[in-house]
Amino acid sequence: MSSLQISPVVRRFRFVGILTVVAVYLLILVGGIVRSTGSGMGCPDWPKCFGSWVPPTEISQLPANYKEVYTAQRVAKNQKLARTLQRLGFTQVAGSIFAHPTQYIETDFNAVKTWIEYLNRLLGALIGVFVFLTVVFALPYWGRDRSVFWLALASFLLTGVQGYLGSLVVSTNLLPVMVTVHMALALVIVALLLYAVERAQGRAEPDLKLAQAASPQPQLSKEAGNGLRWGLWAALLLTFWQIVLGTQVREQVDVVSAAAGYLARETWVTKLGGVFSVHRTVSAGLLLLNVYVGYELWQLAQPRLRRLVTATLGIIGLEIVAGIVLASFALPAAVQPVHLTLATGLFGVQFLTLMAVARARKTGETIPPVGAVRRVVA
Repeated sequence: MSSLQISPVVRRFRFVGILTVVAVYLLILVGGIVRSTGSGMGCPDWPKCFGSWVPPTEISQLPANYKEVYTAQRVAKNQKLARTLQRLGFTQVAGSIFAHPTQYIETDFNAVKTWIEYLNRLLGALIGVFVFLTVVFALPYWGRDRSVFWLALASFLLTGVQGYLGSLVVSTNLLPVMVTVHMALALVIVALLLYAVERAQGRAEPDLKLAQAASPQPQLSKEAGNGLRWGLWAALLLTFWQIVLGTQVREQVDVVSAAAGYLARETWVTKLGGVFSVHRTVSAGLLLLNVYVGYELWQLAQPRLRRLVTATLGIIGLEIVAGIVLASFALPAAVQPVHLTLATGLFGVQFLTLMAVARARKTGETIPPVGAVRRVVA
């Protein structure tokens, strides 16, 4: 027996791509920590923090009228953005920006919250570097499979857009629609990066028929693959919607907590209203759909698919536990970022599963594990 190793070009691109995806998930976790600790407005301006690249550590380092200064800057930026959106036809969003009352409220300086938010921004800048490197390492694919290069480039451009949206989240003082779009775009970037890595890996694999002749495994027919594909798409889109709903629930928590003066935390859940009820109901549907799709995938007896099914159901189980803890124990701040990160992790695993089934459906072949060494007869 001998082995065919993956080429250095693929290894490098795969390493940088996976590193970038992991960094994005870390940023989502840190972003959740920022939100749960109320540090989102720890820096009232962007990209600097209190007008400096190194944030202050004491209020004495700020001018006496710092609240008025940064409020005026933020309101001016918001009004300009709202007028632009209005001209483009986005009148509802523009109206939300015009009417958002908290944009006129400047939070008190808090050194801990300032540095939490600033570290979040530093990690975001580091991810920008990682995504740029994926474009650089995707250049060899220009002559092999240009889709890989375009996927990497699209991820890089959208990361720039994400950074700009981050500045709008700050300037609008966490306007709900901005927070939701910011979260949704992060998931799109994750999907593009995963697709680029998977496609690059698939193009680099040796002849699958030869490999399978040495180690035959059950094949996936196009008919079966088509049904699984639709089931996986439904689960993926439902997860996407659930994450958006979760973001809206978090926004409602902010409203309820502010109205209660950040007191009587144990009563907040009962005041969340319809969005929370929908979010909880969708979670039950998401569980049932993934159990059904997971059962169908398990019957294929393919190791990689079984690992993905196990990961999917394991994450859902942890997510349900986190949700129960949040609802039953007055929304503990430490669990909120974990709940969000698990949800986005579920999205990533579902997307990987969808790509694996799509490839099997297209080729009629067994799905090889990503990064695995292919064994062929010597």
